[in-house]
Amino acid sequence: MTAPTGGAPPQSRNPADEDRTTPPPSADAGPDEQPADEHPGRFGRPGQPLRLSPFLVGLTGGLGVLVAYAIFLAVRNAGSVLVLVFIALFLAIGLHPAVVRLRSWGLPRGLAVAAVTLTLLAVITGAVYALVPPVVSQTGELIGQVPDYVTQLRRNGTVDDLIEQYDLAGKIESAATTENITRALGGVFGAAGFIFGAVFNIVTVIVLTIYFMATFDRLRDLGYGLVPATRRDRVRLIGDEILAKVGAYMVGALAIALLAGVSTFVFAVVVGLAYPFALAVVVAICDLIPQIGATIGAVVVSLVGFATDVPTGIACVVFFLVYQQVENYLVYPRVMRRSVQVADVAAIVAALLGVALFGVIGALVAIPAVAAIQLVLREVVLPRQQHR
Repeated sequence: MTAPTGGAPPQSRNPADEDRTTPPPSADAGPDEQPADEHPGRFGRPGQPLRLSPFLVGLTGGLGVLVAYAIFLAVRNAGSVLVLVFIALFLAIGLHPAVVRLRSWGLPRGLAVAAVTLTLLAVITGAVYALVPPVVSQTGELIGQVPDYVTQLRRNGTVDDLIEQYDLAGKIESAATTENITRALGGVFGAAGFIFGAVFNIVTVIVLTIYFMATFDRLRDLGYGLVPATRRDRVRLIGDEILAKVGAYMVGALAIALLAGVSTFVFAVVVGLAYPFALAVVVAICDLIPQIGATIGAVVVSLVGFATDVPTGIACVVFFLVYQQVENYLVYPRVMRRSVQVADVAAIVAALLGVALFGVIGALVAIPAVAAIQLVLREVVLPRQQHR
């Protein structure tokens, strides 16, 4: 036999050499690094990731702007409802300490909420009963005396000459047209609608306040549950302290308003003002508004005093000047310093900013907001700055 010629004999394949030359694909390999002959899977082989092109970035940003604008429109359209919800939540937080106190005496939560609610309704009913009858009676008396006022004016020669000189009677007759009467009726109906709207808002706030008081613990736990578990305990401690300060502020403000109302009632009885209880209620309600409320109540009572006679009006002015100085510099700082621990200057600046930004509601929540910000700064921000 002759040996085969031409070329080297075939060599056997070594599996170890093959493993060294073609390593298997790693588990961390991406979609583009998988071998081409791998099975694509049930839903096919994944494609390459999308690149962040300028068009895609701009489209995403535009969609974000549209969503933000839609949220803004939703909040603006529901602004009146959100204000009612905020007021009810603020009242519920302020009345929660009373519910806790009643529960500490052994009452169930339902009975405690019912007791606080009935007390609140009694206060509102007393205020309405004190204010509405005097307003209605005084308005009726004024309407009944209008013809007498007109007759007395016509008896005055100077006034009668002015009426004839400027043809006031003819102008009054020309103004009393059907169109003007319709406009006047529309204004009356508008006033009636405003009254019904105010009553509806008051009822809505009362119902929401009752609901928030009844479910206060669940709502609070739900809010804390949105915080990460690692920070939940600290947030709970700080949040409970803020809620306690809001409740203490409400108790302090009610105490100051009650003192103002009692003082006004005693003064009105001494000087002989009409409807002293109604005037005391007006002063107490106005005094709940920080900084400007006491002045509004003083103006109302002083006008009633001047309507009675000039000495009584001067006595009203002197009384409220003295009382406001005592309240502003002795009563109010002591009560607020013990309840919310806010400096006097900070309280005044916060109340002014609250009125400028959000009106009466801003004035009501300004001091609790300052107390909350002060607590967060002292317990969170300043310690963090010390460790940097």
